[in-house]
Amino acid sequence: MPLALLALAIGAFGIGTTEFVIMGLLPEVASDFGVSIPMAGYLVTGYALGVMFGAPLMTVLGTRMSRKRMLMLLMGLFIAGNLLSALAPAFGVMLIGRVIASLAHGAFFGIGSVVAADLVAPDKKAGAIAMMFTGLTVANVVGVPLGTLVGQSAGWRVTFGIVVALGVIGLAGIARLVPDLPRTEGVHLRHELAAFKNVQVLLAMAMTVLGFGGVFAAITYIAPMMTHVAGFADGSVTWLLVLFGLGMVGGNLVGGAYADRALMPLLYVSLGALALVLALFTLTAHNKFAAAVTIALVGALGFATVPPLQKRVLDQAHGAPTLASAVNIGAFNLGNALSAWLGGLVIAAGLGYTAPNWVGAVLAAAALVLAFVSAGLERREQATGTVITGSLSADRPTPVHH
Repeated sequence: MPLALLALAIGAFGIGTTEFVIMGLLPEVASDFGVSIPMAGYLVTGYALGVMFGAPLMTVLGTRMSRKRMLMLLMGLFIAGNLLSALAPAFGVMLIGRVIASLAHGAFFGIGSVVAADLVAPDKKAGAIAMMFTGLTVANVVGVPLGTLVGQSAGWRVTFGIVVALGVIGLAGIARLVPDLPRTEGVHLRHELAAFKNVQVLLAMAMTVLGFGGVFAAITYIAPMMTHVAGFADGSVTWLLVLFGLGMVGGNLVGGAYADRALMPLLYVSLGALALVLALFTLTAHNKFAAAVTIALVGALGFATVPPLQKRVLDQAHGAPTLASAVNIGAFNLGNALSAWLGGLVIAAGLGYTAPNWVGAVLAAAALVLAFVSAGLERREQATGTVITGSLSADRPTPVHH
């Protein structure tokens, strides 16, 4: 794997850390600014919305720029947003800083996926994408727990200062190691937008929303589930999340290794197993050991879908993949927001803290159904000799007999 992937992974590590570390520092931030915990929660919501809207916006703005320059610009935006958050004199200023940082998130992973895939041979593309996403998964194992610990002991501003330093390292790495790949000639914004006319691209994005939504339906409410149902102490939740992060790392690497060989079968297995494990989580949540194992499995199976789904989007929008790739990253955040809302609804309805697991199981099962639908449509296209890419539909050449 090219060394340039390390630079992308470092950037991904910083982005993953800043996205999730705020969840463990909300009490400290709320106390410092004199706001309520629900009000401080807007720092999470604002970031997620910034990712959703920033992914297509920043990608469109970068269509006339080389991908390397755009990645450097995005890391600069990430650094500026986190620096503003670290120095914020008021809550509103910190919220603005969070939104600025979030604008870089979706486009960085979207453009970074395209760059990573272009750096390697065709049969190693998913592995290269997985290598970049390893930075995001490792952030949940190392960056988030350490950032939370530093923030609770030395102050949350120190944590965001460290994130700024990570951004500077990532920017320097991209500038030094990532080659200045030429822009694809003849690809303009209308070509990028045309990819969304491809049913297969839309199906892959829907699988992203539902599949990863299934993961976060359970994980969003992991703290009350583990303390009230499994009987863990409050302090154990951090280490349970480390287990979840370790599962994510393993699943991401396995997904990257096998997506290049058998992409759709991998999606069948991972989504089917994810739906089953989430359904069983309603039972295993009552036992400490079984619950811990299940949390790791949810992380592994959930992130095993990331490289194949991202590669699926790149493959189906291969003529103009950058915008579709970035929007697919936004789809992960849409799935997070949707599943968290649905999970909250079932808890509020009095169905208990394990009820979001059933929500997750249904979402993952729906993603599995879409995977079969997508494969069925692809087989039909191949049987009829039609290839659909973006808004273009072309029949295979008919042999001419003389």
